Amino acid sequence: QLQLVESGGGVVQPGGSLRLSCTTSGFRLDDYAIGWFRQAPGKQREGVSCISGSDGKTSYADSVQGRYIISTDKAKNTVYLQLNSLKPEDTAVYYCAARFASRGSIYQKTSDYNSWGPGTQVTVSS
Repeated sequence: QLQLVESGGGVVQPGGSLRLSCTTSGFRLDDYAIGWFRQAPGKQREGVSCISGSDGKTSYADSVQGRYIISTDKAKNTVYLQLNSLKPEDTAVYYCAARFASRGSIYQKTSDYNSWGPGTQVTVSS
């Protein structure tokens, strides 16, 4: 019933931008925290950004601070991740995830989430 599907990935040159979308269904965003994670080849999944669906509080990994922006469009039940100034090291499969959350709560660890989308590939290369 609770579903998340990522889209918007692709191949982009260094310095370029992409906007990833996480379309959700089966739950109300106001009651959940949404996280974006990524997993590069040979590496563990890492947190990128998260947002509270209730009050919009956000957090970012140091590696993407100032370059990525997380946002929501509740009318569309969608969470976005704007990726700017992309670097080759940003190459990964990007996942969105959801968990029930109290107002203002944000979660930054993979283990905090119990619902996941299938991922979308982002490749940054010349």
